[in-house]
Amino acid sequence: MIENHAHNHSHSDHELTGRSLLFSIFLNIGITIAQVIGGLLSGSLSLLSDALHNFSDVISLIVSFFANRLAKREASIKRTFGFKRAEIMAAFINAASLVVIAIILVFEAIERLQNPHKISANIVIILSVVAILGNGLSVLLLKQDSKVNMNMRSAYLHLITDLMASVAVLIGGLLMKYYQLFWVDSVLTFAIAIYLIIVGYDLLKRSFKVLMLYTPDTIEVKEIVNTINALPKIKSIHHIHVWQLNEEETHLEAHIDFNSDIQVSEFGEVLHTIEDVLQKKFGINHVTLQPEYGKEDNKDIIVQD
Repeated sequence: MIENHAHNHSHSDHELTGRSLLFSIFLNIGITIAQVIGGLLSGSLSLLSDALHNFSDVISLIVSFFANRLAKREASIKRTFGFKRAEIMAAFINAASLVVIAIILVFEAIERLQNPHKISANIVIILSVVAILGNGLSVLLLKQDSKVNMNMRSAYLHLITDLMASVAVLIGGLLMKYYQLFWVDSVLTFAIAIYLIIVGYDLLKRSFKVLMLYTPDTIEVKEIVNTINALPKIKSIHHIHVWQLNEEETHLEAHIDFNSDIQVSEFGEVLHTIEDVLQKKFGINHVTLQPEYGKEDNKDIIVQD
């Protein structure tokens, strides 16, 4: 039996340095401290919820920063894939934290809505403006990285939702100052929390699929089978596994049944053709194939190992 491994990795041209993350960490620590103090002094739940969200940003950014560093470490005998999945793990943890925090905020908002408190609107307005400026800067710093990396996107989403929350808190502060609508504080907190649940769940689901080795949503296995089976010399492709190691590497492993007992050199030529087709048509850049001829095994497309 011959098993051939073909590696063809594509890497993003945009090198992630982590400097933007580090700057955002310190910036959000400052915002969080200011909002906690301001929330306690003003009695504003929405400001405290924004502070809690900012604190989750700090945690998520720290996790993302170290995951970014780990992902760059080279593979070794004991870690043949290196730490390439560290960033997916970080995205999953960040998304989970968003959902948990949001659920806590929902209960707090409902309780406060039933028992509204008078709030110092001036403090709310000043600190929400500070948070808007700080989070706005962080969002701009991470915007480019968020387009090419799930971990960076999770950190980016934390920051952009917090920016939106701070804008809502500012509007609420203005309404409380000029119209004494103190119930707005609880309503804003509830709205922020629901939005966090929606955003967090989507990222949680996508990162979970990668961690559980799901076939990427953009890839149709049956289409791969039809494409490969149409190539010369190939009888069938079966026993297929398709998964993402991370956002840059999509893997496929399968058995290839040939029409005749070809030589190893011929298999090399066929393998090169298959690699080229899978890369260009499906974005699969790591291919492992097991060639077969006349072997009595399960020829189903999907086989439970």
